[in-house]
Amino acid sequence: MTKTNENIKSDLLARDQERTKERSAKGVKAARKTSLSTKVSKNMILLGLLLFAFVILYPLFWMVVSSLKSYDEIYNNVWGLPSVWHFENYATAWSMGISGYFINSLLVTVVTIVLVVIIGSMAAFTLSRYKSRWIDVALIFTIGGIMMNPQVALIPLFEMLTWMDLINTHWALILTYVAYRLPLTIILIRAFFLSIPRELEESAIIDGCSEFGIYARIYLPLSVPIIVTTIVLTAYFAWNEFMFATVFIDSDVLKTIPSGLMNFRDALRTDWGVLLAGMVIATIPMVVLLIFLQRYLVRGLSEGSVKG
Repeated sequence: MTKTNENIKSDLLARDQERTKERSAKGVKAARKTSLSTKVSKNMILLGLLLFAFVILYPLFWMVVSSLKSYDEIYNNVWGLPSVWHFENYATAWSMGISGYFINSLLVTVVTIVLVVIIGSMAAFTLSRYKSRWIDVALIFTIGGIMMNPQVALIPLFEMLTWMDLINTHWALILTYVAYRLPLTIILIRAFFLSIPRELEESAIIDGCSEFGIYARIYLPLSVPIIVTTIVLTAYFAWNEFMFATVFIDSDVLKTIPSGLMNFRDALRTDWGVLLAGMVIATIPMVVLLIFLQRYLVRGLSEGSVKG
């Protein structure tokens, strides 16, 4: 009887061991399948990102390479590297007027950024700190400004600037750019201001800080990411804007880079190497700006969309 019980126990133990082995084998297989699917998904995502990067970067690479080609080689060797690297295309583009266009674009962009940041941050401070019916109306009016299409307002703006005698001046572009960038700037900065703890403001009031002191000493220093985001977005818009710069400015001396590059085209023969060199010069500032400020741009956009 004792031997029979021992045999039964040994059989049960053997079965349990077999089941345990089967379960472990199934677990190993499942883990292998999971790791394999994870690797495949990661590789697919990596492949998609590489393709996306190629689509974005290759036109820039082609523009830089083609800017160093001669006129004939651009047509005869479109996709290949230049046989002779014509760096003089950049000197020619600079001497043909890119230098003046560059300075005009820099002036318009810097003044636009300064005005947008100052006016937008002050307006956002007011809209985020106070609560009333008129504040709500102003906020709705600001949101409506985002939906204003530049093409729709082109003729009224032209007539208004003509009446103000601002056509063919840099202020025609600066005031227009400021008006079109302020709504989005106010919304972004206001959303960021709403995330700042009210206790800081209350402590500053107890210490005798004025309204402007709260704005300048508390809100602005804490809002560096969204301010940098505003600077990048405004600079990108003002530097690359074409329609207003073409319509409001006729003088070659006052033209910015986007409209000034049109002078490089000729009815009979366009030197594409020089034109592309001018485009590369026009692209460099924005590329450098985005490279150095991209982490602030992403952080500002993500934190500025939390509230509001």
